[in-house]
Amino acid sequence: MGAVGAYYERAGCVRVGESEIVAPSAGQVRIEVEWCGVCGTDLHIFQGHMDGRFDGRRVIGHEMSGRVVELGVGVSDYAVGDPVVVRPLDACGACPACHAGHGHVCQQLNFIGIDSPGAFQTSWTVPAALLHRLPTNIAMDRAALVEPLAVACHDVRLGQVAAGEKVVVIGGGPIGLLNALVARHAGAEVLLSEVSAFRLEKARQLGLATVNPKEEDLEERVDAWTAGAGADVVFEVSGSAAGAEAMTRIAKVRGRIVIVAIFAQAPPVDLFQFFWRELQLCGVRVYEREDYECAIRLIAELAEPLDSLITSRRPLRALPEVFAELTSGAEEVKVMIDIRGE
Repeated sequence: MGAVGAYYERAGCVRVGESEIVAPSAGQVRIEVEWCGVCGTDLHIFQGHMDGRFDGRRVIGHEMSGRVVELGVGVSDYAVGDPVVVRPLDACGACPACHAGHGHVCQQLNFIGIDSPGAFQTSWTVPAALLHRLPTNIAMDRAALVEPLAVACHDVRLGQVAAGEKVVVIGGGPIGLLNALVARHAGAEVLLSEVSAFRLEKARQLGLATVNPKEEDLEERVDAWTAGAGADVVFEVSGSAAGAEAMTRIAKVRGRIVIVAIFAQAPPVDLFQFFWRELQLCGVRVYEREDYECAIRLIAELAEPLDSLITSRRPLRALPEVFAELTSGAEEVKVMIDIRGE
């Protein structure tokens, strides 16, 4: 059987069909992809929100795990059979951001799986420099969580979360839950704010303290929890106007606010609170190499909660139906796609 891939064709249309096996050129490797998670970005692509970055049908997907099956000339750090994940950020190396050492926010960034062919295919050829080796005993479906977990590692690192601090995470989707788990692993006390009953129950199953701001005043809850001080760190992961409004009200004096979410429209923000409380605002985007290495370590240490985030496992041929279900409001945290079709 030849290679198979899932192609985004137009808004609301993803088709699974034959894909090309690309022999690796110098500095590249070919990977047999085993698992790939469905990301919120993939849903935006499916809905046509990112059509400006597409010039035709393209394989999408980037939350993956797989094994090396072929090496290009000059690749000596990996061997056939190695289990790996791909950090899907192919930086130009020439722009001011890259020269400053910030290639993850390269001004000409090729985000693989959006700007070039991605991981929803059985055979995937990528630069070897973007690989990270996995432990040989890791569960490969869980390993496909490395990419979103690396996002959370980056967020918590740049938020400077320390043991004993009180952290509020606004938004309980997959990235919000991962931020909460990584912050707790760093020794913080965590309160997660979410309006979805399904997501709140998942957070409680993970042992997280929760609050539904539609049923309980978030500011009053944080005030009581912190004895009037406010949260040390607030992660805004909801992308909602309500979240942007709440984040400045619940942070302590000299507290830190970390913007994780992508806001489709600029929300009103109470800048007076930044002056009055000397708040710090930090934007975070994707991850760096060290965050991937952190995520790979945590995959083993947080095995049980991470496994519980995988709410469905589906074959590649079912991906069009998965997209339709998720965009129609299906209650899932993370859907994992078995690229091998098993």
